[in-house]
Order: sequence, then C-alpha cells, then structure tokens
Amino acid sequence: MPAPTPLEELLAVATRERSLSIGLPASENDAERRFALTPEAAGSLVARGFRVRMQAGAAACIHYADTAYVRQGVEVVDRRGAMACDIVLHLPALSVADARMLRRGAMALTLFHPVQQDAGALRVLLEKHVIALALDLITDEHGHRPFADILHEIDGRAALAIASSLLADAVHGKGILLGGISGVVPCEITVIGSDIAARAAARSAIGLGALVRMFDDDAYSLREAVHELGPGVVASAMHPRVLGNALRTADIVVAASTARPVAIGADAVEDMKRGVLCFDISRSETPAFPSLPQVDLAMASPSDSDPSAPLRMCYINAGNAVARTAAMALSNTLLTMLADIVTCDGASNALKLKPGLRAAAYTFLGKPVNERMARLLGVRAVDINIFLQLS
Repeated sequence: MPAPTPLEELLAVATRERSLSIGLPASENDAERRFALTPEAAGSLVARGFRVRMQAGAAACIHYADTAYVRQGVEVVDRRGAMACDIVLHLPALSVADARMLRRGAMALTLFHPVQQDAGALRVLLEKHVIALALDLITDEHGHRPFADILHEIDGRAALAIASSLLADAVHGKGILLGGISGVVPCEITVIGSDIAARAAARSAIGLGALVRMFDDDAYSLREAVHELGPGVVASAMHPRVLGNALRTADIVVAASTARPVAIGADAVEDMKRGVLCFDISRSETPAFPSLPQVDLAMASPSDSDPSAPLRMCYINAGNAVARTAAMALSNTLLTMLADIVTCDGASNALKLKPGLRAAAYTFLGKPVNERMARLLGVRAVDINIFLQLS
C-alpha cells in the first residue's frame, strides 16, 4: 500500500487593518449649536468598524448625555483626543488652536465659512496637509447638495415654527394663531425666494392655515414651487409695488435665497406692521433687512423676551434653534458619505472617485483648492484635479 502523499492545507491569513477613527469635538462657537451625529448614528459607525471618539459634553447642545454615546461604543475623550482622529467632524470654522491639534494628513469636515474662517487656521491646515471638505458643498450624482438642502429645509420649517410660537405668545406676542379658524381672517406670510428653504417655510405656513405670498424673479423656480405647494400659495414676480403691498400687510416676512440677493430697505421696513416678525434664512452674506437689529436664534433663549425690545427685528440662524433635528438629518447623510470613503479605500481615493466630494474640498495636499479660501490667504487656488491625476 503506497504511503500517503502530504498535501497543502489552505489556512486563512489574518491581515491587520487599522480602523479609521472619527472625532467629534464640541463646538466652541456660540453661533453654532448643531452637532454632527446622534448616539444611534455613532453606534452605526462603530458597528461598521470605525472608532468614534467624542469630546466630553460635546452633545449637550442637542440634549444628549455622554452615557448615551458610551452605550453605543463611543469613546469619551478630551478635546485633543477628539481632534487627533483620522476624520474630524466639526461644523463651525476651525480655529488656529484646533487646526494645530489635527493629525497630519487628516480629513476635516466642516461647513463652509468663508467669512468666519481664520486665515491663520487655513495656513495650519495647509502645513499639515489636511484634507478639508465643506459638507454643504458636497454634491450627489444628480447635482444636488444633500447636506445644504436638508439644513436649508430645516431653516424654513424652523422659521415658521418659531414665528408661530412668537405670535401665539400672550405676553410678548399678539396672542394669535396663524390661521385655520372659521370666521377669522388668517395671518399673512410673505416669502421672498422660492428655493428649498422658502418652500419649506411656505409649506409649514399653508399647513397652519395662513395666507402665503411668494415672490421671486426666477420664473422657472417659482413655477416649480407653485406646482409643488398647490393653490395655497399666491406667487408673483418681485414687482416693487406688489411686493411693497405684501410687506405692508404681512404678519411674518421670510427672506430666503434668490438669484440676486434682495435687501429690504429702511423705508419698506418702516411701512411694515408693528411687531412684524422678520426671518433671514438666505445664504447671502449681506443681510436681507439691513436696517433691523438681528436676533441670533443660536444664542437666544425663551428667557430673553424683553418688553423694551424694538417693535421690529430680524431673526437669523433659525435652524440652530432645533439643533437636535439638524443632528438627526445630518447623521442620515453622513452615514452614507463615510461608508463611501471606506469603500474607496481612503480620503484621497474617495475624492478621485467621487466628483461630488472633490467639489467640496478647500484644502488638499498643502494647497488651497477653493477660490474663496485662497483669496483669504492672498494666493491663487490650485485645481484639485491636477493633484488627483498625478497621485
């Protein structure tokens, strides 16, 4: 009987892959209450193999305790520990001190803040070869901006929710409902613009029974808004006399983004009702109501009501007043985006394979790749496609 012939045995070979770490530092900017991830979303990332590190107390702004994140597998660390991760989620503009804590070659995900951005912090990002992306500039395969759109939709909804509450306040408000009561004339809402934020505000107002007038010079966008919202909205081009009449009788005025930024002058404001509620939810860097004092809803609280306050004022940052809703919306979109980065095997490859991410970069491989950010440094922006083709 022949001796048995030894055969090879196939054995599994273990490969050690370092899991990506995600840092969640707290916002130290009073004008930004929103937070990037809920505990459930953080737990989903941990289940996918990420290491999530959150600064102690960072989620207090959305009324979550650290223990809610710890139960999902999140590590609670100090600020330096959260900043020293592979990917850092920090919605406000980075300060110089925070930029210095970032790991060399890390990815920083913020919102786009060309006005608030510190030039010194940008220089540190370049020195450390940080890949910095603006979440609200990321586009999908259809050309939509998922992060920007959801935040603008929240702004529109929040503006009307807050306005409704302020009008119904029996002490500091008028003690009235927006509408929907038989035999009672409804409130009038004037919405300037027809973008996603304007439509969200109009939809909320219509649902509460108010009379809504919408103005925009973009006929195609206005037509889409009317088709979407139905006969509950009265739409018009921004004819000065028609708009002026609508402003005079409005109980609430919401200014959203338009192709050409609109500024409501002091004369038009003077003709408006006493106690009219004005909201600026536009993406313009110039105020929609330049003559009115601004109330930043990111820093306001219910105890701030002051009987001696001006009869007319402009409310801004409406979405920050509902920071937890923003966190839930951001979480849903971030889970998909972070999964794409892992699938592409790293940030650089993700930018190479995902044009939507590439368009959102403002620093890459030590160079400014966004025109606005480059102007802050007094230099020319470099085309990111050149780097990606050579890498």
